[in-house]
Amino acid sequence: MTIKRLFIANRGEIAVRIIRAAKQLGITTIQAYSEADSDMLAVKLADESICVGPAKASESYLSVDKMVAAAIEKSADGVHPGYGFLSESAAFARAIEDAGMAFVGPDADTIDRMGDKVAARQAAMAAGVPVVPGSKGRVDSVQEAVEIAEEVGFPVMVKAAAGGGGRGIRIADDAEELKKLAPQAQQEAEAAFGDGGLYVERAIRAPRHIEVQIVGDGENAVHFFERECSLQRRRQKVWEEAGAFCLDEQTREDLCNSAVALAKLVKYRGAGTLEYLYDANTNEFFFIEMNTRIQVEHPVTEMITDFDLVQEMIRVCGGEKLSVTQDQIKRNGHAIEVRLNAEDPFMQFMPFPGKVGELKLPHGEGIRVDHFMYEGYQIPPYYDSLIGKLIVHGKDRADAIAKLRTALNQLEVGGLKTTAGLHKALAADVNVASGDFHTQWLEPWLEAGNLQKSAS
Repeated sequence: MTIKRLFIANRGEIAVRIIRAAKQLGITTIQAYSEADSDMLAVKLADESICVGPAKASESYLSVDKMVAAAIEKSADGVHPGYGFLSESAAFARAIEDAGMAFVGPDADTIDRMGDKVAARQAAMAAGVPVVPGSKGRVDSVQEAVEIAEEVGFPVMVKAAAGGGGRGIRIADDAEELKKLAPQAQQEAEAAFGDGGLYVERAIRAPRHIEVQIVGDGENAVHFFERECSLQRRRQKVWEEAGAFCLDEQTREDLCNSAVALAKLVKYRGAGTLEYLYDANTNEFFFIEMNTRIQVEHPVTEMITDFDLVQEMIRVCGGEKLSVTQDQIKRNGHAIEVRLNAEDPFMQFMPFPGKVGELKLPHGEGIRVDHFMYEGYQIPPYYDSLIGKLIVHGKDRADAIAKLRTALNQLEVGGLKTTAGLHKALAADVNVASGDFHTQWLEPWLEAGNLQKSAS
């Protein structure tokens, strides 16, 4: 079906992003909101809106029943879940489709398959995609984890079979340490995802995090090149780039082609991202998981390809075929995105929900700000602290970093503490400029007081 009335089952900057994409396609937009979000920007921009419950996410944005009922009440024929909340819920996708609406994402069976790390790993192997040596399936006992670890070699990483966000992960250097850490990982996975299943894989020291953006229409799939997301704090990305400057052209081609092969194998529909660990020492890459949704960092890909990924996923999930072929997708320049959170980076990243004062956003060629702020808006304390993203595009990486520094100096968000100070320090750091970092680089950098030094 062609989507004509799109229900946005999310909030914040991604809701604003979806509304703008849909309106350019001539689609009527319907914004869901909680009682705490009645005055958010997405509500003001949407054609229609509907309250789905109280501030508590479990009773509003995470309620399948309330979201589906609201979409039906508003006569929506499509539902976009954004990222987070219900975006990777197979139950939500299934309920939307059962109600006769198009889910803007893969079907429920694909979410089930690719959302489980073990099943996704098995699919990757079937598609000929390299995976980190480890367990062939889920591991349900500590003793089994030890036996597998001794087979693949220490150090090993134990991960939750379900879920993500860095939860349920432990690294063990020997069997005794694994016996102690595996039960902790099981308990955390059970608490976070309701599933204590684990899997075990070889730990790669100082890896880089590379991911490939794909879009599929259920039959065919294409890639939009890769991103690097190695600058992370507590396994949460803070700075993302497109492309990955650490890759040579042959490795880039192999990596992107592997992502398309896997997407085609599972008959993927919508926008999705395949995540890899890259070992710069051996020039090897290994598939780790797939995110079956649009991602926070999708704008850097849009900047280097000049392509609207959100519009494309709306079209293909409404039943259309891909609008582009692989040879039509070109890569131009370099883009960087930094996440702006309402947090004080100089006070251990303490959340800082407050009222937005004077707002000055940078602008100009190659500068984009995705956000949901306006002067006088009260940031609610109930949800993720992300308030916006600053994205820059340059002719090469050095140009993009220079443009980022300029844009950050132009940015003013009155009334709030934000992570802009962190990004100013990173943009001025010699290691960041040279690309000498990995997924475990940022936290020791912070612990060494480099952020404070940059401000003095």
